[in-house]
Amino acid sequence: MQIAKDTIVTISYQLSNLQGEILEKSSEPVSYLHGGYDGIFPTVEEALQGKNEGDDLDVTLEPEYAFGEYEAELVRTEPRHLFPADASVGMQFEGAAEGTEEFMLYTVTDITDDTVVVDGNHPLAGQTLKFSCHVDSVRAASAEEVAHGHAHGEHGHHH
Repeated sequence: MQIAKDTIVTISYQLSNLQGEILEKSSEPVSYLHGGYDGIFPTVEEALQGKNEGDDLDVTLEPEYAFGEYEAELVRTEPRHLFPADASVGMQFEGAAEGTEEFMLYTVTDITDDTVVVDGNHPLAGQTLKFSCHVDSVRAASAEEVAHGHAHGEHGHHH
């Protein structure tokens, strides 16, 4: 079966930087509903259109089509007393930027006695990435999967 709108696609994938360093690799196959349901990067979904079970695919993702451009204004220095005593580099906190009600995830990148530096960028923001995958299987989506907008079952969403 060919990958087309409203098919469930199961892939094994690897995400690496342009230097070949593996940044993420699926430990088991993952499934998504194909056809504009935001289950995978749109550029990857477009490249998978028409592929078949057993096919391999390599796609280069520019930052704007992966995790976005790096935005320096998302790095903030906050007073140390606003954070738990056990805060450490790498911890993540949810917060809203000043003057907005939009919450986002911030990662602690530095801590001093008086300040904590947090970064609202995704760790891979600003990077061109290589997405490589193997199409493990393709099947027609059920009416329920289409109605819910995602894959169900072994490698998909569980209710």
